[in-house]
Amino acid sequence: MSPAFPDLPQIVRQRKGRDFGMCGIVGYIGSEQAAPILLQGLEKLEYRGYDSAGVAVYSEDGLRVAKAKGRLRVLSNLIDGGKAVAGTLGIGHTRWATHGAPSDVNSHPQTSEGGKFAVVHNGIIENYLYLKNHLMRRGVQFVSETDTEVVAQMLEYYDHGDIMETIAKVISKVEGSYALGIISAEYPDRLFCVRKDSPLIIGVGQGENFIASDIPAILSRTRDIYRLKDNEIAVLTRDTVAFFNPDAEPVEKTAEHIEWDIEAAEKGGYEHFMMKEICEQPKAVRDTIAPRIRGGRVVLDDITLTAEQLQSFTKICIVACGTAYHVGVVAKYAFEELLRISVEVDVASEFRYRKPIIDEHTLMIIISQSGETADTLAALREAKRAGCRVLSIVNVVGSTIANESDDVLYTWAGPEISVASTKAYSTQLAVVYLLALYIGEKLGRLTAEELDRYIAELEQIPDQIERMLAHKENIQFFASQYFNAGDMYFIGRNVDYAASLEASLKLKEISYIHSEAYAAGELKHGPISLIEEGTLVIALATDGRLFDKMMSNIREVKARGAVVLGLTTEDRAEIEGQTDMVFYIPKISPFMLPSLSVIPMQLFAYYVASMKGCDIDKPRNLAKSVTVE
Repeated sequence: MSPAFPDLPQIVRQRKGRDFGMCGIVGYIGSEQAAPILLQGLEKLEYRGYDSAGVAVYSEDGLRVAKAKGRLRVLSNLIDGGKAVAGTLGIGHTRWATHGAPSDVNSHPQTSEGGKFAVVHNGIIENYLYLKNHLMRRGVQFVSETDTEVVAQMLEYYDHGDIMETIAKVISKVEGSYALGIISAEYPDRLFCVRKDSPLIIGVGQGENFIASDIPAILSRTRDIYRLKDNEIAVLTRDTVAFFNPDAEPVEKTAEHIEWDIEAAEKGGYEHFMMKEICEQPKAVRDTIAPRIRGGRVVLDDITLTAEQLQSFTKICIVACGTAYHVGVVAKYAFEELLRISVEVDVASEFRYRKPIIDEHTLMIIISQSGETADTLAALREAKRAGCRVLSIVNVVGSTIANESDDVLYTWAGPEISVASTKAYSTQLAVVYLLALYIGEKLGRLTAEELDRYIAELEQIPDQIERMLAHKENIQFFASQYFNAGDMYFIGRNVDYAASLEASLKLKEISYIHSEAYAAGELKHGPISLIEEGTLVIALATDGRLFDKMMSNIREVKARGAVVLGLTTEDRAEIEGQTDMVFYIPKISPFMLPSLSVIPMQLFAYYVASMKGCDIDKPRNLAKSVTVE
């Protein structure tokens, strides 16, 4: 077996079952010591998983592996910030457990029995038990519960001197999703990687090259990257990068230059990435909107949909997960109001299993921050098989969802590091509004006067968000009064209900407080039974058309002892007589209101979690993007 540090504990817990998440991988080959660079990269990827971490580095003594359960700092302390592991070739991993409980022995990298190969992996090997049993019957000894060890063992089992042939053979037998970083004691001057349905980029430096799950991991070292496509194999040396298909045939690729400011991927003086990203929303929304409004009209150069094609669609289907799904709910209200076309919104993980009625007359809109979400990608492919036109709203340029869509509209949010999404939500909403206005004009559903008014309001949103952020202390004060609440409920109607879904999600995912969002009109159909003395209810009442009905709902919960926080527009001061505290937002057209109402809700969730002492950027059991089903 590969040598390990003698003080590295090896713990195996016999837990069965599967979790679902993602991991972060990084690799380095160059002239500097690899381990410190790997740790720096993993620090930028820890949002992808923090059950455990590990590195494997090649030295004159062979492959040296160090790994430990817990946050990255545990590993860093174990290897003295990387100084205890010498070598200029290595791979690293931060894990969110999928197969095998979080433990030292189940941490990556995983090694082959003879110590020839070390592997890091993001994804799930679906047929790993079959492959594992096959190898065990042939005498291969396993030490972990992970699906990843199967890959390492297969590499050694099938290796007969041609490494490219070996890698190709292994991936031909593996079913599932994977991004793999591979080093071998027999190839000390090469770093190998391959992917399928899991993100992986190649970073190109001067006398050094990198692999990583995401750009922030290598941004301080290089801005020039390649993106691997499914089943492509990359071979890195210090000075070269070569790409091959599974038949070992060379593949030509074009490098991409990343324009991100390095500071955009750093905290910039904020205590948490989440607060930094909340405060970046005015700029992110402005960057998303401004280039697409020219001459007083929405101009979407990125898409090729014609008016004739738009006329042919009988319905729109929107598919997304999590926060992006909540954007889709807002979009349904906006599209149906402005375009008068039927809209369905689906959770991506359920879409394929309900036998959706879709065809060439369906416009499929896919929403994803990362562009790599497994369930969303699977829904996209199902839509393509059915003949749908697919338009995606994505933040990451060149991501798989973007590449496989017929049209793509990018949000210009920049890197979003905190697991709890904020500026991605705001920029996705901005794109939804732009798209609704664009289609509305193409189809003649909006008058020139309506377009002028909506576009003017849209352009004002960044400044209005900025104005609300200037009064964060009011939200902070309210949070200080109720951060110990055991349950919270959000209620609203129409777009306020859509915004309530996102507000509730933000609170529960970072504060661990039980929180639910309900359509206010459904209170009497069951949820009102949950209200008792002191229960906190947050009532969103920004839609003036439904304000009176919301006031009735507020009185209902107040009569049963609820403490009520009201959120409404600046022209509705009468709400103060019925609530314990009120936050006001500027008044704009109803379908755009969630862009403003979400801001105090994000801040409220943040301050509650902060006062509870929660790990805001890395909430328990969660990762930034789910790249496995």
